[in-house]
Amino acid sequence: MPKEKAKEPETESKPPMPPVGVWGPAVLLGWLVPGGGHLLLRRTGRGLLLLASITLMFLIGLMMRGAFFQPQTGDLLTTLINTGGFIGDLCSGLLYMLSVAFGYNQPDMAGAVHDYGTKFLVAAGLLNLLAIVDVYDIAAGRKE
Repeated sequence: MPKEKAKEPETESKPPMPPVGVWGPAVLLGWLVPGGGHLLLRRTGRGLLLLASITLMFLIGLMMRGAFFQPQTGDLLTTLINTGGFIGDLCSGLLYMLSVAFGYNQPDMAGAVHDYGTKFLVAAGLLNLLAIVDVYDIAAGRKE
């Protein structure tokens, strides 16, 4: 009876991470200008769609007088909510920076409209974060 060779477990080798010069400019532009990274990578349709949807979402949040989150310390839940919201706001890039630079500072008010406005502002940033991850995948050659 012939001996059977033991099968070696198949290991999936990950491709090496490309240099920052390949994906860095597209990711930075994608953070600063929603959809900008896609436009730089010549994904015009997707870039324009992201630019329009994220900008519109952010502007609706401003028109609803939503508040920006500020990082606060305190108990764990307060810290997580406010820091996470701040990161979500910051992910909007230049939209957030210009709003703060021009003095938009809406206090946190009671009411459903203001609360939904705050959620729109954070959701715009989180959608931009997903677009940034997509830009990285495209620029790194992991996605067509």
